[in-house]
Amino acid sequence: MTTPRPEREDAYGGAPYGSYGPAFVGAGDPGTARMPAVDDYGGYDEYGPELPLDDRTMALRVPGAAEGAYGSLSASAGASGPGGATGGRAARRKAAKRGGGRRGGGTSAAADGPARPLSRVEARQQARARKPGAAVMVSRAVGELFITTGVVMLLFVTYQLWWTNVRAHAEAGSETSQLQDDWANGKRAPGVFEPGQGFAILHIPKLDVVAPIAEGVSNKNVLDKGMVGHYGEAPLKTAMPYDKTGNFGLAAHRNTHGEPFRYINRLVAGDAVVVETQDEYFVYKVASMLPVTPPSNTSVLNPVPTGSGFTQQGRYITLTTCTPEFTSKYRLIVWGKMVEERPRSKGKPDALIQ
Repeated sequence: MTTPRPEREDAYGGAPYGSYGPAFVGAGDPGTARMPAVDDYGGYDEYGPELPLDDRTMALRVPGAAEGAYGSLSASAGASGPGGATGGRAARRKAAKRGGGRRGGGTSAAADGPARPLSRVEARQQARARKPGAAVMVSRAVGELFITTGVVMLLFVTYQLWWTNVRAHAEAGSETSQLQDDWANGKRAPGVFEPGQGFAILHIPKLDVVAPIAEGVSNKNVLDKGMVGHYGEAPLKTAMPYDKTGNFGLAAHRNTHGEPFRYINRLVAGDAVVVETQDEYFVYKVASMLPVTPPSNTSVLNPVPTGSGFTQQGRYITLTTCTPEFTSKYRLIVWGKMVEERPRSKGKPDALIQ
């Protein structure tokens, strides 16, 4: 129950406060308003302490609070709320804990402003820390060396296994075409051939081999060009196909540079080997093979080749190449015996027509 109190007139002679109810705006000082409060006896006092009014909006505001957009109470409350910087000591402590303390963590430090510039000593220390150590540099150098070596080896293998074949096939094909054109045009070949000069064409039908035969067994001038070389120089001079007796010795690459003898290990007795010259075809039949022999075994080129199974003079052919594949440690030998001599005027032999 509210304690009775005498009626008073406002400062402007208006009606008593009690007759207008609580929070009458405009009574008394125009810059103040009264709010109800609890009196000293625990009763309801409708004449509370006077609060200042906002001059622009007439909204109530707390004395001493920071003004917002329009000095309103809501703006002041927001400034003193949990996220603001105002409040009591306990509120400030809680805010400091949430922000990482006065000395602060990452977020508070970032909010405080730009970082302090480093001194020269600190900058040098950071640069030394970022610089890789000797072990890291060595490991990087070794890794780069391995990569470079691998790339070089890959390029070399590509060159040996692919590009040399491409180039040799082109050169051998050109030489074969030139020989055939010369023969068709009646251009006579000399009886004695210079080293590297082509004079015949070798056919191995089973292996689809068609390659020019040149004088000599030089790698640079003959074999590396994809051609088959004739042992025609001392001390390994062998017969020619048109000789009445003797051994016609030939050599060629088994791998790389056109590799015309790559698969001669697949030949068996009875397979045909044909030598085409300007005037004739010479047809041989494979008779025997020597799978492995040292390079120094030149007796395989004898007029009656050792190990061939031939026992008397005849007209023979000997094919020689390296073995195993992709090495030159040993030699693979294939022998054949002439079974037909056919003039070109009679057409191709049966071995080339099949």
